[in-house]
Amino acid sequence: MSDTLPYAEVIGDPIAHSKSPAIHNFWLQKLGIEAEYRKTHVKPEELAAYFLSRRADPDWLGCNVTIPHKVAVMDYVTDPGKVGDIIGAMNTIACETGGPLIGTNTDAGGFLAPLQRAGFKGNSVCIIGAGGAARAILYALSQIGVTDLTIMVRDAVKGQDLLDRAGLKGAVISMTDPLPPADLLVNSSPLGMTGKPPLEIDLAPLPQNSVVYDIVYAPLDTPLLLAARERGLATIDGLEMLIGQAALAFDIFFDAEAPREYDAELRALLMADA
Repeated sequence: MSDTLPYAEVIGDPIAHSKSPAIHNFWLQKLGIEAEYRKTHVKPEELAAYFLSRRADPDWLGCNVTIPHKVAVMDYVTDPGKVGDIIGAMNTIACETGGPLIGTNTDAGGFLAPLQRAGFKGNSVCIIGAGGAARAILYALSQIGVTDLTIMVRDAVKGQDLLDRAGLKGAVISMTDPLPPADLLVNSSPLGMTGKPPLEIDLAPLPQNSVVYDIVYAPLDTPLLLAARERGLATIDGLEMLIGQAALAFDIFFDAEAPREYDAELRALLMADA
């Protein structure tokens, strides 16, 4: 691809595993849009220099943000939608020509979409992790009226801060405590991701009608999802949220609606590359 094409990208540390370029470039090709989407490895100490250099690039349209930058990037952008106050994390940065960097969050909408398609009506939810993704997920769940919340974390202070920031009440438990009998279990942490420590958890306390949702997508069939399927539990994999949030970001970057009618073809492409 030409270096002169308009482009967006995803930044993170690590970033090699990211499937975002495959998703966005698939849609760009389907729509015949002359632009591209890249992935760039940016370490935490490199964020300031990264934004400084990209602001000077007239072809740069913005970036998606993944682990571990979803909170830190808020220091470099304007926030007209008060996303920082409401969610406390950002995953999408748009660049207006000659204007400020604008931060927003498409994780919340991307997370909810597959739950809504599945007709989820539960009220008790256990979230593993308290990072940037967990903040967006907690906000999304609050929007559909979930009130029975449990946060499972290594650091109880971070778990309580997550609830306090969202203005919600709930329980905070450690990673060694048994799971509550939740209607929905969400892994929002990187545990179980390729190159990260495994997520070691006993699913026995979950009722048979529970849904297990793992936002990790590398590998796609995480040990958590495999264990849930062995028990006959309904599962949602990380590609669902990834594609959902990407569609919202695609519209922001390229001013076009993602062609979701090709989702089956896209999933097959991504799974073949897993």
